[in-house]
Amino acid sequence: MAKDVIIDLKNITAGYDGEPVLKNLNLYIRNREFITLLGPSGCGKTTTLRIIAGFLEPDEGQVLFDGADVRGLPPHKRQLNTIFQRYALFPHLNVWKNVAFGLKLRKLPKAEIDARVAEMLNMVNLTGFEKRTVSSLSGGQQQRVAIARALAVKPQVLLLDEPLGALDLKLRKDMQTELKNIQQQLGITFIYVTHDQEEALSLSDTIVVMDEGVIQQIGAPKDIYDEPKNAFVADFIGESNILDGVMLEDLRVKFANMAFTCVDRGFEQNEKVDVVIRPEDVDIVPPEGGVLQGTVTGVTFKGVYYEYIVDVQNFKWMIQNTQAHSVGDTIGISIRPDEIHVMKKSKYSDLIGDYSCYSEEFEELSNPEEDEADE
Repeated sequence: MAKDVIIDLKNITAGYDGEPVLKNLNLYIRNREFITLLGPSGCGKTTTLRIIAGFLEPDEGQVLFDGADVRGLPPHKRQLNTIFQRYALFPHLNVWKNVAFGLKLRKLPKAEIDARVAEMLNMVNLTGFEKRTVSSLSGGQQQRVAIARALAVKPQVLLLDEPLGALDLKLRKDMQTELKNIQQQLGITFIYVTHDQEEALSLSDTIVVMDEGVIQQIGAPKDIYDEPKNAFVADFIGESNILDGVMLEDLRVKFANMAFTCVDRGFEQNEKVDVVIRPEDVDIVPPEGGVLQGTVTGVTFKGVYYEYIVDVQNFKWMIQNTQAHSVGDTIGISIRPDEIHVMKKSKYSDLIGDYSCYSEEFEELSNPEEDEADE
């Protein structure tokens, strides 16, 4: 384990009403790291954050802060602070008094409080807003006040639970940049919870992907995206074509009834695998020049590129490309060896299908007579 670890969760188990939420979770967090807990609703990410904060005690396991077990230590005695999606600002206090609140509780000298509040408001670009009521501020400005208040007490760790969820898209992107700059400027640990994959990729030094109370993968954003460990991670982080395959031998995999050269090794000969190909990694070529051919069944213009649904041997691929094609066109598909990623089979392998699955409900609704006949 790295020497600069500030938080270490060991064998954490937690549940609600007899239902397990975290299952023997182990995770360490480095000092000065921007780490994101990412996953769908109910995956256990917020429970993990609440355990770190001290709002919730685990059923089993240790919560180590700088090597000391802090289980039972209340939140206000831990060297951390939390920002929630609902900013929890005091509506009867102005901006200055909101930011100064924690400092006054610590009974710091007035001169130090004034200096610290001015420093924090300058950092979040709210100098001159000291006397404004928080109710008169925009959502983004209220978020900045919440950040300033949390950082004013100089925590070693800042916990952020979906802090940008209430903001519109443009403001979210602006605040993402602000948060990253603040974290780098202060050099403290940020632990961020979100279900937004793009947000996690943009902000994080390290991403922890979770599902059903279990960590699925930990890694740098690029590693998580380029080298997903299983079908869940591949599907949750961005878009992915996930196909059944067979590893013929090292550097050789078969899928879509074709054998392809790849860059993966270490699998058993003829081992069944999942093959992941990102939509942006597929090259569209003339039909006669492709290793595979398909028919365009859907086109969505995304501004910079087109997003195509392409039927290849009754499997619907997603392909993102700048070339213009129409529904009904036959196209060729070319894939480079380094764009093919081979993964071990997992419990998620048979749950994630192709890009026709979203339309099954419509297909059923459009064929009620067939449904009755099936019954």
